[in-house]
Amino acid sequence: MQNQCSDHTCALPNSLAQRRMSWKRILLFSFQSLGVIYGQISTAPLYVFGTICEQDIKSEEAVYELFSFIFWTMTIISLLKYSYIVLMADDDGEGGTFALYSLLCRHAKVGLLPIDRSSIEAMNYEAGSPFEVKVESRARRAIAKHKSSQYLVLFLALFGSCMTIGVGVLTPALSVFSASSGVQRSLSDMTHKIFSSQSTQQSVSRALERYVPVPSACAILVCLFMLQHYGTHNIAFMFAPIISIWLLFISAVGIYNIFYWNKRIILAISPVYMYRFVQNIGVKSWRSLGSIILCLAGLEAMFADLGHFSKKSIKIAFVCLIYPVLIACYAGQASYMSKNLHAINFNHLSESVPAGAIRHSFVALSLLASVVGSQATITASFSVINQCLSLNCFPRVKVIHTSDKIRGQVYIPDVNWLLMILSLTVTIVFRNIVKIGNAAGLAVISGMLVTTCLMSLVIALYWEKSLLLSACFLIFFGFIEITYLSACMLNFHRGAWYLVFLLALSLTVMLAWHYGTKKKYEFDLENKVTTEWLTELSLGLGVCRVPGIGFIYTDIVTGIPSFFSHFIANLPAFHQVLIFVSFKSLPVPYVPPSRRYLIGRVGPKDYKIYRCIVRHGYRDHIKDTDDFEEEIIRSIGEFIAIEDNDLESLNSQEGRMIVIGKPLSDGNALVPLNDTNSYKGSANFENNYSQTSTSGSSLESSCAPVNRKKVRFMLPPNSPKMQVSVRKELQELIDARESGTAYVLGQSHLALRQGSNFLKRFLIKTYIFCDKNCRETPVALNIPHAALVEVGMVYTI
Repeated sequence: MQNQCSDHTCALPNSLAQRRMSWKRILLFSFQSLGVIYGQISTAPLYVFGTICEQDIKSEEAVYELFSFIFWTMTIISLLKYSYIVLMADDDGEGGTFALYSLLCRHAKVGLLPIDRSSIEAMNYEAGSPFEVKVESRARRAIAKHKSSQYLVLFLALFGSCMTIGVGVLTPALSVFSASSGVQRSLSDMTHKIFSSQSTQQSVSRALERYVPVPSACAILVCLFMLQHYGTHNIAFMFAPIISIWLLFISAVGIYNIFYWNKRIILAISPVYMYRFVQNIGVKSWRSLGSIILCLAGLEAMFADLGHFSKKSIKIAFVCLIYPVLIACYAGQASYMSKNLHAINFNHLSESVPAGAIRHSFVALSLLASVVGSQATITASFSVINQCLSLNCFPRVKVIHTSDKIRGQVYIPDVNWLLMILSLTVTIVFRNIVKIGNAAGLAVISGMLVTTCLMSLVIALYWEKSLLLSACFLIFFGFIEITYLSACMLNFHRGAWYLVFLLALSLTVMLAWHYGTKKKYEFDLENKVTTEWLTELSLGLGVCRVPGIGFIYTDIVTGIPSFFSHFIANLPAFHQVLIFVSFKSLPVPYVPPSRRYLIGRVGPKDYKIYRCIVRHGYRDHIKDTDDFEEEIIRSIGEFIAIEDNDLESLNSQEGRMIVIGKPLSDGNALVPLNDTNSYKGSANFENNYSQTSTSGSSLESSCAPVNRKKVRFMLPPNSPKMQVSVRKELQELIDARESGTAYVLGQSHLALRQGSNFLKRFLIKTYIFCDKNCRETPVALNIPHAALVEVGMVYTI
């Protein structure tokens, strides 16, 4: 007992040190989140009042009413809904629309991708695994029974993702253009002091208004998107100080304006002013609410970018800094507006800043802050598209993980340049802050409404709260957001139509890709052949075995894919060792390395045919790592070594399957030896059969050797307990690896049946177009072309 107590006492300093380090890390993350997550909402004062037409603000009372809406909107939506409720619905530290959807897929059976029984067993057989579905309730049974409800949930998830992308396009253009307009007004003020002639002043002002805001905004946007490849971590350290200075500046100016212009603005926080607004409602005044909702622009990034930082750090930064600073800023701007209703551009933030050097400093700082503010929505777009990729709802694009420590930080080059082009198009075509603001306001409130709908389902199906509580959440927050949505729809013809165009474009691509992927998978399931065909019946075809390892990439996890049987029928040969590799995306953010690989045999041991199911979450990044091939081979070696002694294996249709964790550098079965060689693929296979041409198949000829890092293997020198048969099979695996490696992929071509309806034809043709113009599968898997064999198949659906 004394020893135990002394050990516990000795452990206390370490525990305290860890807590201190934890708080240091939380505070550091809170500081970094200012530049990544809260940049957009922090720069919203640049355009919230500025997007309201000056003619719609007719009296001091109207200013009080608008500020009252801002105060209660930020308090109810941002502080109550997001900070204290929505952030609690994280999916293992991940947030966003697809995080909510994955929770529902996992706990309410709303997933729509067709999977066979073995796939379900492969994903769910571990006791106490996070993939285990909870006991069915009445609500879960209702959703599982009605297919239409599952399609509705998927549509909401895709719709919310499209809104996040729309915000990523519109708000950078809006914030940067607002700041550029401030530069133009500042330069116009300077010309009034330089030129005495009124006609000269007017001509110079018109020239500045024509040539300064749009070109400068475009130049800043290009620079912003060019910075994205540095990664979230580096950008956060660059941008966080700028936002910190910006917040201090606007809070100081806001407090100054409150005391200098109108202290009574504090009384406007009373809900009575909102009631008066509703009493005297009109089309013009109701339309102004579409601009008020912009005070929450970038708020969805608080939840969508949850994987970039910790929940506690995000909450602390918002509650302790962002919320009070923004309230002070809006109060100060409203107090200035209430006493300067007849001034020119009185509703722009720059006009409420004291004139002179302070205003010029503000203009320069606003340019920097607007660039930083756009980062939040761009980062959120990367995050949501990365999640769509893993759930087969977006075409193949290259995803770059920019941090080894924080797994959620990603950069997608293709999407980055597409967002840049769309933002530049908005800026050049509209050239008007009001029109851009109308489209952005519709995107913001639509995304929030989707979050409210999905969150109400999470409360009932995942948190297992009462349906009454879920309905109260939906009705309370949904009513507020539908009110703002109706105001935004009044501005449809004044710029908001562009968001509908973006929605139609992105939603069509997502739905078409999801539909095409689903149909291809159904075709694979219907046309697969049994393992007996490969191990027994194929002998009648005169099939021979050639040295080397063949990796067969397929979506199915049982049986032989149709493209490989097509390949064998036309080219009767396959490798000494065959490994069928399947990637299975699970509705969880991450699969721990210790549970990632599921290894089993196909047929008897003598055939040396294995199956490897690689399970990954929608945030995992495993397909294009350079050492992925080595990890699979070492996993096969571990499987061979422990196969006979494992008691926790899964009995599938083809036999036992064993979970193998990510192999350690000092694995027991195979010892890795690093070596740099010329990678030539499976030379014997290509030399023997490169002259053969088959209908519907393509065999890529041997290319020039590609130098890449290759890991060689050897058996452990001291392993007396290892059986002779195990050592022999491991040695054969090593020899096959030394002979070369080839990768066999199915190259599918979709074809429509006669008489297909218009919707099906449209979706399939859109899928074919995206498939031909997105990144190729070998590129996405980082497969060397010298070792690639593609087998063409026509899928008639």
